[in-house]
Amino acid sequence: MKLSNKPKKEEETAASSRRDFVKKSALLTGAMVLPTMQMNAMVNMSNGKKLKIALIGCGGRGTGAASQALKADDNVELVAMADAFDDRLQGSFATLSKNFEGQGKVNVKEKHQYVGFDAAEKAMDQADVVILTTPPGFRPQHFEYAVKTGKHVFMEKPVATDVPGIRRVLAAARVAKEKNLNVVVGLQRHYQNNYIEIKRRIDAGEVGKIMSGQVYWNSGGVWVRERQPGQTEMEYQMRNWYYFNWLCGDHILEQHIHNIDIANWFVGETPISAQGMGGRQIRTGKDHGEIFDHHFVEYTYPSGAVIASQCRHQPGTWSKVGENFQGTKGTVEMKDAGTAYLRGLGGEELFKYRGKNDPNPYQVEHDKLFASIRNKGVIGNAEYGAHSTMTAIMGRMATYSGKVINWDEALKSELVLVPDNLNWNSNPPTMPDADGNYEIPTPGKTIVM
Repeated sequence: MKLSNKPKKEEETAASSRRDFVKKSALLTGAMVLPTMQMNAMVNMSNGKKLKIALIGCGGRGTGAASQALKADDNVELVAMADAFDDRLQGSFATLSKNFEGQGKVNVKEKHQYVGFDAAEKAMDQADVVILTTPPGFRPQHFEYAVKTGKHVFMEKPVATDVPGIRRVLAAARVAKEKNLNVVVGLQRHYQNNYIEIKRRIDAGEVGKIMSGQVYWNSGGVWVRERQPGQTEMEYQMRNWYYFNWLCGDHILEQHIHNIDIANWFVGETPISAQGMGGRQIRTGKDHGEIFDHHFVEYTYPSGAVIASQCRHQPGTWSKVGENFQGTKGTVEMKDAGTAYLRGLGGEELFKYRGKNDPNPYQVEHDKLFASIRNKGVIGNAEYGAHSTMTAIMGRMATYSGKVINWDEALKSELVLVPDNLNWNSNPPTMPDADGNYEIPTPGKTIVM
């Protein structure tokens, strides 16, 4: 996971206004397909070629994504793997080998099993298609390298944990388009039938102009990995990565980005400002690092729409993962299980979508990726992935600072959470005090830009 240098500040700033983001984005579509007349200039990837895959990040999500990639195409093989930790790599390798036993799809030689901070680039060098599923703090540099070396990419959300990382992803996305590379981002609701159908009906004007909405990821929380005897601070944080902002970005970014992404997609814009509040009341232990356990943010959009965003990790409280929107002619209710409703202003049901037999969107995104590669098409998800990541980062800035955060100002941030040239002897960016406690963001005091 070797880090590269930042792009030049002048180039980053010039490309980073909110208006340029919206103008150049693919917000209104799940994918960008280039016109037929450009096909001859595309990556030379014949239909009969065996596509070689490299998995970068061998945790549960990475193992799942690799499995979906191997199912997406008959003529693919996993040839390289990379992770910070050998035990995670070996666990993933064993699982995939068992699941695809006898199919000739998992062919990762020992010399192509790479471990450490410099493992990702070595693995990518062996492949045509790369799967980027490390903790998100490393995503910008891995994506840069993948694009530089001409790889098609599946990368998990979010695509960065800080604003300089966002600018790096957008710069690499422009190069990916120039090279006609396919990039799919794991915001899988863009590949989920109920969301696609409701978005079509919103665009057709069935609920009028969206003026407000509520997006939720309220749940009991996720795993904790306790500190083990003999671990260095770097190893501990890399193992318990969810609770450190340089690696995770807080759960408003790592998890709630799914719902924030739907707000951007359905409204058809990125917000101009955010204000909110948050803190940690339940999840307060040393193993919970520096992140909050709840956030509430109001996002204001150029059209005048105001979207209320809630995310919470508190066991025993009301749970909801989904999105509601109110338009001038009706309302929308999205349920992650595949159901969706349109209702009139009086509450009468106008349309119901129930996708009992719909395909798994996690699989569909890989099916679409490999089909596009085979057909010499180009999918470009990186822009809206970056926009939604930026929106969630802006929400974190608002809750940590207690201030109104404006999009244009936030895009100028030079606060780097992930430093260059990390190794196992480095101190991580966040260090505990003498009692083992980490500094917690304090509204009114914490600097976020």
